[in-house]
Amino acid sequence: MAESKNNVITHGLSGKLGDMIVFKNRSGKTYVATKPKERTGEPTENQKMHQKRFQEAVFYAKTSVTDPNIKSIYEDKATNGASAYNVAVADFFRAPNIEVVDLSKYSGKIGDQITIRATDDFKVVELSVSIHNVDGTEVEHGHATLAANGMDWNYVATAENTSLAGDRIVVRASDLPGNITEETKVA
Repeated sequence: MAESKNNVITHGLSGKLGDMIVFKNRSGKTYVATKPKERTGEPTENQKMHQKRFQEAVFYAKTSVTDPNIKSIYEDKATNGASAYNVAVADFFRAPNIEVVDLSKYSGKIGDQITIRATDDFKVVELSVSIHNVDGTEVEHGHATLAANGMDWNYVATAENTSLAGDRIVVRASDLPGNITEETKVA
C-alpha cells in the first residue's frame, strides 16, 4: 500500500475512486491502494474459525476500552498512531509465555518454593500451580504471587508431599483477555 505524506491533493481523502483505487485515512495519513477483490466461494473451515476468533477479539477490545483501568493499560502501550482498541485486539491473540519453572527449591515440604517466570505482551494477571502424584491424585493447588521484578511468580507449598517421583507440577498463566498457557513439569 502506497503512503502519501503531506500531499495537498490527496490529504484527507477516503473512499474509492472508480473501480480501481481506494483511499484510506488513518492517523492523519492518507493511504492509496488498489481496490480489494471480491471474495468468491464459501470460506474454508479454517477461515470461518479465524473470523470467529477475530469477532471475539473485537468484542473483547470494545468491552476493554469501556473500563478506564484496562483502557489506560492499553493506551500506555499504544504507539505509532494505534489506539487502545487496536492494542487490545492484538493482545487478545497473544497468550502468556511460561519461560521457566524452577523446582530446585521444592522437595515436597510445606513452605518449599516453586518459582515460575511468566511473561506476556501486557500483563500476566494470574498464575496457579497444582501438584499431582503419579497416580493422578491432587496433592495441592493454589495461586502464586508476583515477585518484585514483575516477571517471576512464587508458589509456596502448603501440603506435605512424601513421594515426588513422577509427580506432575502443572502451571497455568492467564492474561487480561483470559488467554491461558499451561505447562507441566515432572518432578
